[in-house]
Amino acid sequence: MDSTLTFENRVKAEVNGSHSAINQLSLMLRISTAGGDVVDWGEVEGVTGLRLPADYRDFVALCGGSELNEYLAFRTPPVDGSPVGNLLDGLDFDPREEYRSSHELGLMDPSEMRLLPFAATANGDVAFWVCESIDPEAWEVATFKRQARFGVGPWKRFEMGFGRFLVGLLDGTLPNPFSDSSWNVPPHAYRNWRDF
Repeated sequence: MDSTLTFENRVKAEVNGSHSAINQLSLMLRISTAGGDVVDWGEVEGVTGLRLPADYRDFVALCGGSELNEYLAFRTPPVDGSPVGNLLDGLDFDPREEYRSSHELGLMDPSEMRLLPFAATANGDVAFWVCESIDPEAWEVATFKRQARFGVGPWKRFEMGFGRFLVGLLDGTLPNPFSDSSWNVPPHAYRNWRDF
């Protein structure tokens, strides 16, 4: 019997305990070993009160900060030497306070939502978490398309978290919310900031 691990099993072993969406993403990007960024998540929470979704933490450990398909750039909390360690710069609310709104949340009125940007495109589009809960596992994703056509709203909300959102964009099961209509056509590649 051959004891050599298949590519898929190696990835599962390397990203042990991560969310299935991040496992899927690692297979789609052909990332066989975790080579991302090391973040002290306890310190981030202790200093800011901000807890981040587990699938995002797994993504940072696997891929780190930088760019997908030379188009979608991801932020991380501060990492020594990283030019994309600016996630906390977008934190303009107290994450320890429960979110309350007097308006219907589905209306996509950004003035009525607590948003934390986690990625941006080369065209200036932005992907956010909608931080309506102190529980980050309940956060959904919203996007802002800077170059939206006249008469088309620039905001789009996705009833899912970070990992499912990324997998859906790359496997084509979600509509592309960004300005470049072909950025998510395979093959896909991720480049960590250390590889520039």
